[in-house]
Amino acid sequence: MPCLVVIALGGCSEGDFSRGEPAATSAHVPVDAEAVRLTKHTDGDTFYLSGIGKVRLIGIDTPEVFGDQECFGREASRFVERTVPVGAPVRYRLGLEERDRYGRALAYVWLDDGRFLNRVLVAHGFAQPLTVPPNVEYEDIFVRAAGRAREAGRGLWGRPGCSG
Repeated sequence: MPCLVVIALGGCSEGDFSRGEPAATSAHVPVDAEAVRLTKHTDGDTFYLSGIGKVRLIGIDTPEVFGDQECFGREASRFVERTVPVGAPVRYRLGLEERDRYGRALAYVWLDDGRFLNRVLVAHGFAQPLTVPPNVEYEDIFVRAAGRAREAGRGLWGRPGCSG
């Protein structure tokens, strides 16, 4: 009697290639992540959230738009404004070190659709990894995303003079 063998291959892509989005732009939203809304933009890695105030994204650094403006800073800020408009619902979780020396809450942020905002910025080339212990939980994810963005010439990595 002939035998039928079925092999199922599974895979996951956390990005939406139909929208030109790099793979792995999400992470599972932790069950303890708090629901809030974005209330004001500052720049690519800093904004205000309802109930918590000024927030700095953990593990990443976008180019500056104030003082000594850095290459691709305005583009990074505009990307965040488009991706997370004022009033948009998000979920966040504070890091082990909850505040920085400027009093900003240090947070990981997930969009309403489950994408991990910190990771999205790096994957699209709008940010670089910036690890400051003890907030190191997603360091490896950010470093891998930055390597892929650099190899693909995404965002600041595709601009002469931005990536050194």
